[in-house]
Amino acid sequence: MTVSHVQPLLNQRIVIGISGGIAAYKIPELVRRLKDWGADVRCVITQGGQAFITPLTLQAVSGNPVHHDLLDPAAEAAMGHIELAKWADLVLIAPASANTVAQLAHGHAGDLLTTICLATAAPLLVAPAMNQQMWAHAAVQANCEQLRQRGVQLIEPASGAQACGDLGAGRMPEPLQLRDAVLAALTTIEPVLAGKQLVITAGPTREAIDPVRYLSNHSSGKMGFALAAAAQQLGARVTLVAGPCQLPTPAQVQRIDVVSAADMLAAVEHHVGTADIFIGCAAVADYRPAVAADQKIKKQHDAMQLELVKNPDILASVANRPQPPFCIGFAAETEQLEQYASGKLTAKKLAMIAANNVSDSSIGFNSDENAMQLMWYDQAGKLQQQHLDKASKQAIAMAILRQAAALMATS
Repeated sequence: MTVSHVQPLLNQRIVIGISGGIAAYKIPELVRRLKDWGADVRCVITQGGQAFITPLTLQAVSGNPVHHDLLDPAAEAAMGHIELAKWADLVLIAPASANTVAQLAHGHAGDLLTTICLATAAPLLVAPAMNQQMWAHAAVQANCEQLRQRGVQLIEPASGAQACGDLGAGRMPEPLQLRDAVLAALTTIEPVLAGKQLVITAGPTREAIDPVRYLSNHSSGKMGFALAAAAQQLGARVTLVAGPCQLPTPAQVQRIDVVSAADMLAAVEHHVGTADIFIGCAAVADYRPAVAADQKIKKQHDAMQLELVKNPDILASVANRPQPPFCIGFAAETEQLEQYASGKLTAKKLAMIAANNVSDSSIGFNSDENAMQLMWYDQAGKLQQQHLDKASKQAIAMAILRQAAALMATS
């Protein structure tokens, strides 16, 4: 058995520029997350940025000296600002204040950060963060558009409550989202699933008790939808069979909405015959009421007995077809993760299983992040494992599908 860790940014050299903004408090976490993926990070902080976070904090998390003076005699002995500009594989400015955005748009070089941006040939990513009214101002939008026309990638701010008390667009995205943007900017997405057809299930199912009540679970569908989006980006044609969930349909993905496990099974069987890959990511209810009442059941007694019968196992049904597609299952466990997941891998005759610990609320149901243990048997019959560190579900989805593509290519 082997265990590997994914470091998709291994040896990538990233300069992070921090300008003045309360969102600067998120940057140490971003640095840690980039280093988790193998990146070498150096921080450049403006005078305004130092009002919100100290160079010492950034030095501690990055393991490198923090740069803040354009005319630092020690650094300039080796033309420090030029060296940093040449060293970088990518420059990310986060948070980018309205003033920094304006300086970049008009080619100013009044401090170390803007000088590096003019002197580097590396891709430049800018994550504006400011008050919602400032973000909406015509001058700021004009400056952003000017940067876009020059090939600068802007990471759009998120909407929500702001430190000043306002509500609206202007919040800097979270560290994991910024890390995903860095990865996307440095990665050419090879269409490893070009020509493949995928059927993916996502979300919960609802099993009717009566016309008003049902049995269900906490699944949000986010992981399945992330897989559908990633598969499309990797070149596949995707059919997404979705239980009840309020998520937008990924671009160029065929979506089929269902409610119960029986509905989901029927939709899967209708489409899986031509599929190359089937991914059972839905949290299908294990049981359903033996009889669903035609009318609302009235509250009459202190206790109520409900007879349940087992639902069909959609994943096992597909995996046991005479000529099954490459089947990937999911195991959401609260204990004995490896034992239960490897048992399902064998019992259901799957090609691969992805297991996660849903007792961890930071990666459980409804979270935007996940961490996975992938398991499969190699051609010699030995159990192999790959650990996917905590990341956004979009990044996890990409890693799962790339591993599946690699296994299919060698089988």
